[in-house]
Amino acid sequence: MTPSITDSAVKAAIAAVASESATAEEKIQMLIDIAQGFQKKPKTAQDLRNAVGLYYRAYEMCGEEYPLLKARAQVGMSGTLQAIPDADNQLLLQAKVGYEEALPILQQLASPEEVAETQMNFGLVLQSLVPLNLARITDSIQAYHQALRVFTWEDYPQEYAILYNNIAIAYLSMPLASEREYLRQGLAVQSFEVALKHINLIDHPREYAMLQNNLGNALQYLVSSHPVENNLRAIAAYNEALKVRNLKNTPLEYANTISNKANALFNLLDDSEKPEAGNYQNLLQARIYYQQALEIFTQNHQIGQADIVAKALQDIEAEIRNRHLVKKNVET
Repeated sequence: MTPSITDSAVKAAIAAVASESATAEEKIQMLIDIAQGFQKKPKTAQDLRNAVGLYYRAYEMCGEEYPLLKARAQVGMSGTLQAIPDADNQLLLQAKVGYEEALPILQQLASPEEVAETQMNFGLVLQSLVPLNLARITDSIQAYHQALRVFTWEDYPQEYAILYNNIAIAYLSMPLASEREYLRQGLAVQSFEVALKHINLIDHPREYAMLQNNLGNALQYLVSSHPVENNLRAIAAYNEALKVRNLKNTPLEYANTISNKANALFNLLDDSEKPEAGNYQNLLQARIYYQQALEIFTQNHQIGQADIVAKALQDIEAEIRNRHLVKKNVET
């Protein structure tokens, strides 16, 4: 079997560290740098596992002499453990512990930006552990808010948008009693709207589209006494996202948004002034969106999403047939 480039690079890194020419600090930094290379552009899951091994070697070499490098090695290890596909709860728990140990040291010795980035990733790992009952969503939200003290919309618009998006999604996953369901949904909508005051279509198109798409989702499922108004607002938000997302440049994001828009159209009357007319035209438009989304997801091997859309398409086809039969009976 031919050794992979990854294996060769790992061996080269370890050989370089073993050489006498570099100081201990330089050797540790070298290991961290090579591990970051694997972490940022992994070709396989093995690349990520190799990165964890290199970070751990750097961590062990630090001892008590290089606390900042030790904390950085821990953060690198934690971030890589999070990125391993289908990471189980043990890997995520290891990542959580790494962040918890590294953060106090970073707060003393590192830049505010480095601390904020770590808090952002710590929030994510906590959010991943919540469904397993291994973390609290309030701690995740708190970590995101701490990161926002540094990642302001003026200086770090991309991070700002992602943090508010994560906060909104965290609110949506909060376990509240059903009578308080509207509260968490309202907080999520509010979080998207706060971010969109500063993230605009011209300067930050990608983040703008992400926020608008997810705002549409939150509005669509908002428990409220104004479902029609919320659905119309959701469709307006999807239309804003579609100013950026298109078939040519961002096919998967485009498919995601048009299938979300189809969901909203499914439940919307053609004309709110004439409820007796039903929503036959909106159903036809939703079917077109679902068909297009299904084609894109299938072509791009997104099997899970394709299955969801295929089921929605079946439902809408059945609804259209029913409406057609009703319409025919009325006419005769």
